Amino acid sequence: MNLKRIFGAVLTVLGIGGLIYAAVLFVNGTDGANDFKALVIYGILGFVFFIAGISLVRTTKDES
Repeated sequence: MNLKRIFGAVLTVLGIGGLIYAAVLFVNGTDGANDFKALVIYGILGFVFFIAGISLVRTTKDES
């Protein structure tokens, strides 16, 4: 297995985790400024990790 594909899969899983955590913060959050900051930070980082992981897995050629 290619190291780039493994790294892409790890980034994808981290991105999914960040997006799920942001969704949980959104559902259970109160109207505080700190909750909004955390929601934005985890949402953006989760989205970036998810997109980077998916693109890394897609563009890496499987050489057997």
